[in-house]
Amino acid sequence: MSKIWKPLGLIILIVACLFNITWKIIHKMPLAEEVKSSADYVKVTEDVIK
Repeated sequence: MSKIWKPLGLIILIVACLFNITWKIIHKMPLAEEVKSSADYVKVTEDVIK
């Protein structure tokens, strides 16, 4: 049984990793938006701390 499950698990793992990478590439936020979002988050966090 383990002869079947090891390659099957490896194939599932590789497909899941490729799907995850592809998803992140397709739905990537532009750098300018990412920087603005991070700056907004830092500003809100600083306001909450004060």
